[in-house]
Amino acid sequence: MNQIFKAGDKIIPHNGAKALVVEKFLGGGGQGEVYRVKHKGKYMALKWYYPTTVNTAYLKNLERLINKGPPNENFLWPMELVFDPDSDGFGYLMPLRDERYHSIVDLMKRRVEPSFQTLAMVGFNLAHSFLQLHSKGMCYSDISFGNIFLEPDEGNILICDNDNCIFDGEVTAIKGTPRFMAPEVVQGNNPNIQSDLFSLAVLLFYIFYLHHPLEGKREAAIKCFDLPAMKKLYGSEPLFIFDPVDHSNRPVPGLHNNALIYWNLYPHFFKEAFIRSFTAGIKDPLHGRVRETEWRSIMLKLFDSMIYCPACGSENCFDPASKAETNLRADCWSCHKQIPLPPALKINQHLIMLNYDTKIYPHQVKGETVFDFSSPYALINRHPRNPDRWGLKNTSKEKWVSISPQGIIKDVEPGKSISLAGGTRIIFGKTEGVIEIIDDLNQKDLN
Repeated sequence: MNQIFKAGDKIIPHNGAKALVVEKFLGGGGQGEVYRVKHKGKYMALKWYYPTTVNTAYLKNLERLINKGPPNENFLWPMELVFDPDSDGFGYLMPLRDERYHSIVDLMKRRVEPSFQTLAMVGFNLAHSFLQLHSKGMCYSDISFGNIFLEPDEGNILICDNDNCIFDGEVTAIKGTPRFMAPEVVQGNNPNIQSDLFSLAVLLFYIFYLHHPLEGKREAAIKCFDLPAMKKLYGSEPLFIFDPVDHSNRPVPGLHNNALIYWNLYPHFFKEAFIRSFTAGIKDPLHGRVRETEWRSIMLKLFDSMIYCPACGSENCFDPASKAETNLRADCWSCHKQIPLPPALKINQHLIMLNYDTKIYPHQVKGETVFDFSSPYALINRHPRNPDRWGLKNTSKEKWVSISPQGIIKDVEPGKSISLAGGTRIIFGKTEGVIEIIDDLNQKDLN
């Protein structure tokens, strides 16, 4: 690839500002190239457009995006335009991506192996970020592998290539990436917020199932995967591989093993969201697709459902809907041994599984829509003199009130703990929770 700039090159902006020093070529795409540059003592990323993509429309849209500002901190948003007085070229500065972040392609190729809880946080952050974008009346129009990066330990994300964002309903030359475009876009419609929702569902399916939601028997039977075949598979005749009514596009064993293996690892409520996304969501883009707020709640619910297998250490999802009331104990997907279930904190019909490392945050007990994961509201800890006893520690700045099954009322001051005894009620201000012992075999270890 013939790079536009070389390391050490200086770009002197036409407005007389201090020169940018090119440090490193980071990559190129269809529109331009990205470099690491030093600007005013800070490292930043510079995207520079090829001459063939330089036009007034791009420039006006960039100016508008810069004035609008990023929806949240997860977007590597255009910050400042840069013009080269020696040519007709231009580019823009944006924050530099931290090297801890990996592309979704790395996840697909198993170069990184995040935990299930980390993936749940990735899903939450994606849904939350695109909600912030859409609430500004904007459409991303090209949600795909290449534009999303994840941090494999905590589940933080970064969204790049934001120069193609448009306001909902506008005509754009960027229709999307093949396999991610909504059926109506494949058939010629312009991208909008509704098509973003479909692309988001495809991306989430890839993240959790490592497979495309529409590629089953039909895709395997295609002899020549040309443009007409792609338009039929993804546009005019899309069919979910786990459609509950039509089984004609099921995954093929030996060819689509990821989909077959991972599908049953997740709870019913999680699978139902994807079924709706790729059944009703295909037929009715306006009303049938899962909204960002719902994906956000689903991902948090998945996060709260995680339990550990004591035999092999694998993460599992507790799914009451898949078990008879008389057999709530789970079988580990990895070693197939039964998992003694930890106690749970039930708040408004929602269960938070209380593992040895569980942290509870304000939104979980207060029902808030402001999500702060920096400081836990409560956490599980061991009794200082009896390591076989576990409790729920108040790490907030507020006093709780606990009511034992026998009716004994106690104040739980900040820094204090209460035992995980089944039936114990906890008053968190205006919210009430109750400790539930789902697996009676655990009760003897908790009192």
